[in-house]
Amino acid sequence: MSVYAITDVIEVVPRLHLLRFPVGQAYLWDDGDELTLVDAGASGAGAAIADAVRALGRHPREVRRIVLTHFHEDHAGGAGEFAALSGAVVWAHRLDAPFVRGERPGPAPEFEDWERPLHAEALKLLPPPPADPVLPCEVRELAGGEVLDFGGGARVVAVPGHTDGSIALHLPHHGVLFTGDAVAASPLDGQVMLGVLNLDRRRSVESFRTLASLDSDVACFGHGDPVTSGSAAVLRAVAARLDAA
Repeated sequence: MSVYAITDVIEVVPRLHLLRFPVGQAYLWDDGDELTLVDAGASGAGAAIADAVRALGRHPREVRRIVLTHFHEDHAGGAGEFAALSGAVVWAHRLDAPFVRGERPGPAPEFEDWERPLHAEALKLLPPPPADPVLPCEVRELAGGEVLDFGGGARVVAVPGHTDGSIALHLPHHGVLFTGDAVAASPLDGQVMLGVLNLDRRRSVESFRTLASLDSDVACFGHGDPVTSGSAAVLRAVAARLDAA
C-alpha cells in the first residue's frame, strides 16, 4: 500500500488542528475525552493520520468518528484505512456514500477551462488509486440537518454543488465552520473564494450563500489556509461579490 504523507500539522485554534497533505487537508477536533476527524486525505493517509494523532499525545482509538465532507479521493480515500486503525465510525452524506464505499465511481466535475490545468497538477500529487476501491468499513449516512455529538453539537449542513452530497459542519458553540470544498482559500494570495472543480456551479454559489449566512468566527476549508477570526464577515463579503457577478 502506498503511503500518503502529512506535510504539516498546525494548531488552528485551541482544540483544533489542521493536517496538511500534498493535496488538501483534514482537521482534528478535540473534545478532551475524544477526537473527531473531518476528512481523511487520499488513499495511503491512514497511517500518517495515526502518527499525527500520536505526535499530539493522543491515541488513534480516541478518534471516535470520521466525518467526510464529500466523496473525492483527496478527502475520503484514507477514511477506511484510518477507521481500521482507530475503530472510528465513518459518516458521509447519503448521496455521496455509494462513491465513498466504492460501489461505483462518482461523477466528474464540470470543468471551467481554467480549472483543467489545476486539476491535472493535483492528480500528479495524489497517489495511484487503490486496486480495490471498496471501503473496508461501514459508512453511516447523513441527509443534512442532523446534529452530531461533538464540538458542543455539530450541525450537518447540506451544501450541494461541489458534489451532490457535499456537507459542511457548523459548531455554533465554538464559532467554527468546516466548509469542505464549498469554499477555498487561493494558494496564490490567500483570498477566500468559491471552491473549484464543481459538479454544478449554480448550486455551489447557492451553497456558498448558505454558509455565509451562518455565524462563524473560524472557517476551515478543504484547500487553503483557514480564516481564524471574523470568518462570517469574510464569507459574506465574498458572497456579495458572487451575487454581483
